[in-house]
Amino acid sequence: MKTLSARDAKYHFGRLIDLARAEPVTVEKHGRPVVVVLSVEEFGRLQEIEINYGRRGASDDNA
Repeated sequence: MKTLSARDAKYHFGRLIDLARAEPVTVEKHGRPVVVVLSVEEFGRLQEIEINYGRRGASDDNA
């Protein structure tokens, strides 16, 4: 996973977008991670996992 400072992310936003389309990018402020930027496709994949896990977890609770 790539890492950018908040300053670099601000001043090189286009680069941040390009990087995030390939892999998640951590943005750090004062050396500490504050956000992760990821592609729409990766976000959708994670939402699907969450939805499917939620359904499975709900059915497990009813058993």
